[in-house]
Amino acid sequence: MALALLASGLALSACASRPYATLVPVERSVPGAHKVDMLVATTRAPSTVPGVVFSGDRGPELSLENIIVSIPPDGARKAGEVVYPRPSAPNPAREFVALRIDPMSQKDTDRWFEQRKSPSGRLLIFVHGFNSSYEEAVFRFAQISYDSGADAAPILFTWPSQGSIFGYLYDRESANYSRSSLEKVIEAAAARKDVTEITIMAHSMGSWLTMEALRQIAIRKGSLPRKLGHVVLASPDLDVDVFREQLDEIGPDQSRITIFTSQDDRALLVSRRLAGGVQRLGAVDLTKPDVQAAFAQRGITVVDLTSIRTGDSLNHTKFAQSAEVVQAIGRRLIAGQKVSEGSPGLGETLGAAAIGTAQGVGSAVNAAVNAPAAIVDPGARQRFGRSIEDVGRNIGGSLQTVTGN
Repeated sequence: MALALLASGLALSACASRPYATLVPVERSVPGAHKVDMLVATTRAPSTVPGVVFSGDRGPELSLENIIVSIPPDGARKAGEVVYPRPSAPNPAREFVALRIDPMSQKDTDRWFEQRKSPSGRLLIFVHGFNSSYEEAVFRFAQISYDSGADAAPILFTWPSQGSIFGYLYDRESANYSRSSLEKVIEAAAARKDVTEITIMAHSMGSWLTMEALRQIAIRKGSLPRKLGHVVLASPDLDVDVFREQLDEIGPDQSRITIFTSQDDRALLVSRRLAGGVQRLGAVDLTKPDVQAAFAQRGITVVDLTSIRTGDSLNHTKFAQSAEVVQAIGRRLIAGQKVSEGSPGLGETLGAAAIGTAQGVGSAVNAAVNAPAAIVDPGARQRFGRSIEDVGRNIGGSLQTVTGN
């Protein structure tokens, strides 16, 4: 069954052409184009192939790059869309292109922070997921950074992925290989006086990597850095039992976490089969009262994007490809809020039914079933009243029921 799902996923992935050797800097952009100037930290090995820059192999040490990406002018593409350049004749008027790619030393990093820091002092770190090449990670993060409109300096952490749907086990071990390096990047950023707040956004298998790095920091330091305000796990490819243990190690700081889930995520269905049938965190069923209560007891925000529709045939990158979602995230970060904060709540912004009218958990579940996007966030839990808190106490704060077994 898992092999059949893999084959299906591969066929779907093949419907959209993937970039290869497209990170070749062009001489200039075009009028009206937008620039994203990012710092890239990677545990990948350098590539000798022009336009690839870094391969899917594991590098001996953490490498740093400064990459500037040009995004086509407004009207040339839709928000949430990444238009890869053609290797032979990149067109900045219609495609994402690289303007500059420079290796960086520690002194270069200091200079980048001084020149590129946001007025607010905020930083956005993105950790990509499984089956992602270096150039795909660069272009996707450029899209997220620009489309969100977030007032935050962008840092991409990219780890060795084979960029193949058949490289799942290699990618998982590469994520393990990279967790100490991500820990160093987070701690170095938090130590800077010119950084006031850090948001980490991790996708798919990158969520496992991120949680492991945060777990290590919590064990070593006793808590997460004060400046780390928000952790967004989008479609997390993470065993729910492992997640529970990671949360226990992180402790009270776990309330900074926001999770984006989708029950129609076909990539996570494949992952679940490969993992022996254990539920993945990014595909939990939020219509179940015990699942809602478990997250509520932990103080964790969960947003269900099941009914959001994008061009992703695998339903695995909704957080980035949906203009509504990525812009809603950006607006909250601009306002200095948690992703779940604000009025109306994020779920309502995305078209969710008003859970606050419910009289208890049973009614809340019915509202969630019928809503285009359902959310369990701090504001929604207040509107729930005391009912969901009672259920949370009954299950003792355990996330074991999240498996749905």
